[in-house]
Amino acid sequence: MTIYTHILDLAKEAEPPANGILSRTVFQDDQIKAVIFGFGQGEELSEHTAAKLAMMFFVKGEASVGLGEDLQEAHAGTWVHMPAGLKHSINAKSPLVMLLVLLK
Repeated sequence: MTIYTHILDLAKEAEPPANGILSRTVFQDDQIKAVIFGFGQGEELSEHTAAKLAMMFFVKGEASVGLGEDLQEAHAGTWVHMPAGLKHSINAKSPLVMLLVLLK
């Protein structure tokens, strides 16, 4: 029985499409859900909220991230923690790969 998950290269789990946004759950258990996103350049997730605490880890590319009333920049290596209910949005400035981790 496998008791761990090992992903060697997250960037390869969601190659950004030329157009659109793709997402895929890479891990889920009773405590967390991890979803990898690939954004085509210029694609956007409009402002929304999450019911649970969430973390975003930017794996590849560059984006503008709306966090409440603030607009922050993100690139490979950026990590964001968001409390439940925080309004947020993402605009991909280049092909983008991001890992979203939701705590249940």
